[in-house]
Amino acid sequence: MIGRKNKQKKENRMKINKWWVVGICLALLGEAGVWAQDKVPAPMRDVNQVVDNTLDSLNKARTARPVPGSTRKAGCPVLFLVGNSTMRTGTLGNGNNGQWGWGYFLHEYFDESRITVENHALGGTSSRTFYNRLWPDVLKGIRRGDWVIIELGHNDNGPYDSGRARASIPGIGKDSLVVTIKETGVKETVYTYGEYMRRFIRDVKARGAHPILMSLTPRNAWDDADSTVITRVNRTFGLWARQVARKEHVPFIDLNEITARKFERFGKEKVKYMFYLDRIHTSAFGARVNAESAVEGIRGCKRLKLAGYLKPQADKAARVARKKGCPVVFTIGDSTVRNADEGDSMWGWGSVLAEQLDTARVTVVNCAMPGRSARTYLDEGRWDSVYHALQPGDFVLIQFGHNDAGPINTGKARAELRGAGDESRVFRMEKTGQYQVVYTFGWYLRKFIMDVREKGAYPIVLSHTPRNKFDNGKIERNTGSFGAWTRDAAERAGAWYVDLNKISGDKLEKMANEQGLRLVGEYFKNDHTHTSLKGARLNAQSIAEGLRMTDCPLKDYLRD
Repeated sequence: MIGRKNKQKKENRMKINKWWVVGICLALLGEAGVWAQDKVPAPMRDVNQVVDNTLDSLNKARTARPVPGSTRKAGCPVLFLVGNSTMRTGTLGNGNNGQWGWGYFLHEYFDESRITVENHALGGTSSRTFYNRLWPDVLKGIRRGDWVIIELGHNDNGPYDSGRARASIPGIGKDSLVVTIKETGVKETVYTYGEYMRRFIRDVKARGAHPILMSLTPRNAWDDADSTVITRVNRTFGLWARQVARKEHVPFIDLNEITARKFERFGKEKVKYMFYLDRIHTSAFGARVNAESAVEGIRGCKRLKLAGYLKPQADKAARVARKKGCPVVFTIGDSTVRNADEGDSMWGWGSVLAEQLDTARVTVVNCAMPGRSARTYLDEGRWDSVYHALQPGDFVLIQFGHNDAGPINTGKARAELRGAGDESRVFRMEKTGQYQVVYTFGWYLRKFIMDVREKGAYPIVLSHTPRNKFDNGKIERNTGSFGAWTRDAAERAGAWYVDLNKISGDKLEKMANEQGLRLVGEYFKNDHTHTSLKGARLNAQSIAEGLRMTDCPLKDYLRD
């Protein structure tokens, strides 16, 4: 009997020693940064080191964001957006730093006579800081039948108890940690990322509203093993949000995956202009892509009634009467490419280009618009309609330059920065009061080229048509400015280049010297820039000549 008791005591001592050893190991691991106090996992490291001081201006941010529920129309629900700077960038959220969140554009996709969209996101917030500091006010505006989209996690890293003190505990468990903020002495209980998500969900449901969880927006980060693959968050926040949504029986939209697949199709170079200043915060281009991805996710989520408030899907593609098995030649540009194009009026070469091509095997669609620069052609959505209509094997002829000088943010406000580099600046547009990032002339051409190549089509860039301006028998050239920048853009982005300005300019200069300026005037209409039908045909013939000097496949469709 005594021997059995001694044996039991020995086993108990062994168990105590075993757990003492485990405790020492855990403590050592804690010193190594793997575990924090109370056996809670250490916070995720801030690998991006992007400083966002939005939270430091919290009072200003509160006045800039809408009063929760203030947009509500009688009897109509409100869609509340809860997130960080990828959803609403900057204190004011108006793009004044060149960065935009996708929440700014989401309302454009909804029928605002039936539902309004309120963007309550704020840069620099984590699930923890948003829930503690901003959520109580947002919650006051939520009513039965409303919707709440929650996309948080980009900032759930760093220290638990110092600095920005915004980290949540990794995972979806029930762990918690009481910390004392070093700078203030305030005590706070920190929960897991999953627990904050559950609290958002419970609070929304308690109001009779409908919560939706989304994974994070992707960053401009590519897989080390495969440089064509965007790094996902499906092992951390994406996985945790999905798991919580499943357990809480709420919709989950994998925004990270939807946009990442698009980025991979775009390729690294194009993805660069989806972001501005860093690899996390999006430009207007990237923000619109994320907004469209969010809408796609809403439409694709089974039995999600929020989809019923979306506007009907619009066909963004330019209308094209395609011939089966035949490519289309799109032309984009200004009034020298497309004008009135009838009778004794001004003509653009895009309306007579078909005369140089075998139209039994190719179709010409003139999508140019008078008065446009490369920038305004893009800003007005005209390029998008061409982009969405493109199919592999098509051709796009690109010619800008006539309207790309002058004021940038005043008057006609259509110019770009001079040059062909990667420079950009944020301007406040005088007419609208809105902020816009403006790039160089060459940057816009490279964007068009990259978009065309992405679609499997062929980009052809032309220097702009010559003007009827002579000095001592020499026609005005653009070799030191727009001509040089156009050539540079074509070479850098991989497009064919036709020096239309030189080919037509040489012809007109020879004509002036041999037959006089009066004859040259017959090729222009009303001024020194816009061409008559005769001048438009001259330019179209010059394009054909230029194509024959290249290895561009379009030359195979030229008439003999």
